[in-house]
Amino acid sequence: MIEPQLPSKLLEQAVNEMSKLPGVGRKTALRLILHLLREKKPEAAKLGESLTTLVNDIQYCSVCNNITENEVCDICADQSRDHSTICVVEDIRDLLAIENTQQYRGIYHVLGGIISPIDGVGPGDLTINLLKERVANDDVQEIIFALPTTMEGDTTNYYLHKQIAGQVERITTLARGLAFGDELQYADEVTLGRSLLERIDYKGN
Repeated sequence: MIEPQLPSKLLEQAVNEMSKLPGVGRKTALRLILHLLREKKPEAAKLGESLTTLVNDIQYCSVCNNITENEVCDICADQSRDHSTICVVEDIRDLLAIENTQQYRGIYHVLGGIISPIDGVGPGDLTINLLKERVANDDVQEIIFALPTTMEGDTTNYYLHKQIAGQVERITTLARGLAFGDELQYADEVTLGRSLLERIDYKGN
């Protein structure tokens, strides 16, 4: 089906860019753009300004790879947290999901993905070397694997375990309150919080 031509090249360009976002088709993109055009110009401009600022100023924490506007994120900079415990997560969304449980007071390490050969993602594409440096140089007592309960997540757990086993006192993983195939970001806070509190030793198998 041929898409109808839009009456403005500027509108067409904006819709094309908006529709590149995950889960946003052209119809949704057009609806969002038209909504912005109905807003007062100063209000609509705030969105553009915030996106420009985000792209120009956002960076990744030099310690854990969390998103921040500073060299070190607020979590890593918080001395009231337990810096001897590192929770390893796939991405920022999982970090936020765990924070929302209010059951964890350690710090994090964001891998930036999980090992998935079918998707062309190998260990070198993740921040595994940064994690190994933290384990080697910091007083880390426990590593918690909080990765998706999928084949790729389990593969990543196994690889990480091989890299750091024997260098920390304890390596644990979330209790299996989460069904196989679940992603942390979609788990309810009670289930995720309980899985974190009832975490078990990781056996590497």
